[in-house]
Amino acid sequence: MKDVAARAGVGLKTVSRVVNAEPGVTPETERRVREAIAALGFRRNDSARVLRKGRTASIGLVLEDLADPFYGPLSRAVEEVAREHGALLINGSSAEDPDREQELALALCARRVDGLVIIPAGDDHRYLEPEMAAGVATVFVDRPAGRIDADAVLSDSFGGARDGVAHLVAGGHRRIGFIGDRPRIHTAAERLRGYRAAMEDAGIPVDERWVSLGVTDPGRVRRAAEEMLSGPDPVTAVFTGNNRVTVTVLRVLAELDRPVALVGFDDIELGDLLRPGVTVVAQDAALLGRTAAERLFRQLDGAAAAPERIVLPTRLIERGSGELSPAPAR
Repeated sequence: MKDVAARAGVGLKTVSRVVNAEPGVTPETERRVREAIAALGFRRNDSARVLRKGRTASIGLVLEDLADPFYGPLSRAVEEVAREHGALLINGSSAEDPDREQELALALCARRVDGLVIIPAGDDHRYLEPEMAAGVATVFVDRPAGRIDADAVLSDSFGGARDGVAHLVAGGHRRIGFIGDRPRIHTAAERLRGYRAAMEDAGIPVDERWVSLGVTDPGRVRRAAEEMLSGPDPVTAVFTGNNRVTVTVLRVLAELDRPVALVGFDDIELGDLLRPGVTVVAQDAALLGRTAAERLFRQLDGAAAAPERIVLPTRLIERGSGELSPAPAR
């Protein structure tokens, strides 16, 4: 900094103001300082800055799966909010493994991130209590925290599923299958609850052969769909619990010689271009990410508030697949 100050003909404080984007420097002086910085290859020492200010200007994002298209807009939204606050985003994937989630979250804390946005894989987050007590701002998104009080930003999985299944019932369907993710996952359990509520609202008893929860592996989903769609009384409609399940079920339906109605939770890429288009219960992944990140930075800015659960609405998008009528009995 002394070299930059000498070359620009200014004091050390002026160099500091320019580097840290502080007011009180004329445009001409700022230009001279920046030219000196460029000429000398000066770089700010962030490690020293952390020791001085106690903040790293970085936050961590723990996702379920970086390859899942749902998390792309969510991650981008968190990154944009971080950028607006002059912070760097570091993210990683838990691969739906609670141990890996804990390892990744604590590794980020060890690197002194200021805050964490977490899509939880586990259901016990007491391991974060010491970090939160030490000042690490923490917000959970898509699913709530387990066994601790913390901010959570969620989509209305129950209401969205209930609306999607009610839409199939309104179209004349009575034998409606549900294929979802593992029941220990909050969103999967809530969507199953919404399915059952819609069937109960319509006075339709649920045959447990119509319900299948488990890993979203294509092989498992395919077997579940084929079982529901075969036999003397196959389902005439399917409600799928997430985008990965929807894609596999679409492949199964393409092999049938009869129409089967489909409504999926989560939108899918090119879903509007298929014939018929795929009717979905869409959640706003970008809004989830932005809301969670803004909540995180409010914590970092010192806004004292009790932990809150924010539930964002979903919307039903009718494209054709969910509007197919039941096939006539053979």
